[in-house]
Amino acid sequence: MSGPTAEQIAIVKATVPVLKEYGNTITEVFYRNLIGENPALRNVFSKTSQDTLRQPRALANAVLAYATYIDDLPKLAAAVERIAHKHVSLQVSPEQYDIVGQYLIQAIGQVLGEAATPAIVDAWTAAYGALAAVFIGREGQLYKSNAADGWVGWKKFRVARRVAESSTITSFYLVPSDGSPLPKYLPGQYISVQINVPQLGYLQSRQYSMSDAPRDGAEYYRISVKKEGENPDLPGLVSNMLHNEYQVGSEVEVSHPQGEFYVDPADASKEGVPAVLISVGVGATPLMAILSSLVPQKGSNPAKRPISWIHSSRSSATLPFGEVVRQITRENDNVSAHVFLRNVGPDDKHGVDYAFGEVRLDLAKLDKEKDLHLGDSRTEYYICAPEAFMVDLRRVLVGLGVPKERVHLELFATGDVADE
Repeated sequence: MSGPTAEQIAIVKATVPVLKEYGNTITEVFYRNLIGENPALRNVFSKTSQDTLRQPRALANAVLAYATYIDDLPKLAAAVERIAHKHVSLQVSPEQYDIVGQYLIQAIGQVLGEAATPAIVDAWTAAYGALAAVFIGREGQLYKSNAADGWVGWKKFRVARRVAESSTITSFYLVPSDGSPLPKYLPGQYISVQINVPQLGYLQSRQYSMSDAPRDGAEYYRISVKKEGENPDLPGLVSNMLHNEYQVGSEVEVSHPQGEFYVDPADASKEGVPAVLISVGVGATPLMAILSSLVPQKGSNPAKRPISWIHSSRSSATLPFGEVVRQITRENDNVSAHVFLRNVGPDDKHGVDYAFGEVRLDLAKLDKEKDLHLGDSRTEYYICAPEAFMVDLRRVLVGLGVPKERVHLELFATGDVADE
């Protein structure tokens, strides 16, 4: 398929002001028409992200970014990689891109009316086709890699064990129901878990980071899931069902591990390169996998790196992995831990259970050299927290002289991480 012509590229770029004004309306109409006329796609899209309008906003931002950089696509490489991994985890097929394109162009015409001239429609049809080809190509590579592991599509897993990590977070140990071997993943990556939601009448899928280091011959994947409030209109539908209804022996469907947020512990070139791991609440889950993989385990000898674990929890009751982190710091002199507790209890011991109390995570309270390793130009920062907080932390680090490309953000929700 040939890409858009120079004239069509100019037309698409000229629509940027229109997309800024009408983008959300276009994508809301798009999803309403698409899912209304293709109800099977309810199994693919998150109902929560639809209800909160997060998904339409995310698509509007993506379309706007594409129109802005259609003549400079390398600037979108990180976003393409993030979205491609998400699509593969949800088993998005090339054929579905044709359906999406049809309804997106239809929504543009429906919202803009006579302003959607034939030239604009033709330009956006060509532009969408080129973008779809980029995603189909990259996702095809990921599917091929998964096939080499012997696993494409949804696979049944059984809950083999449940372990409470805090008052709100429970770890689920998932094993393949057919006893097949598990491919390794890179620490920081996630799996999609798909379950049937009877009250909706269709399937829903959510992404959960692996919260343990990958190991050769591992018999399970471990995810650690936060239970949200019980209000059915708020996020947490699938997570709460896992907590409330999925006991040992229950089955779920799982897709192959994916994700572009990871550390490769076998990379010898990282010897001596500091890693600063920053998380809030359940954001500790992918960073727990990274931390565990960067210290010696049975059968592993990763490159030795200075590591700072920086975490913030509401209280010691909601703090996950506390004892595991303390044990890692006791056994590894290259690891330091710095826990912020917003509410300190009478039994909490300063210097043992927490480093900073009655305060949210604040990088200014940490030592710039010993804790943040700002003096080393190679230091890498991995952050998982609420999106706005992650962007704020990145802004602080960039203000302290850290190049933006060395600050890696993980996003649990729909879409890409917002920019400053």
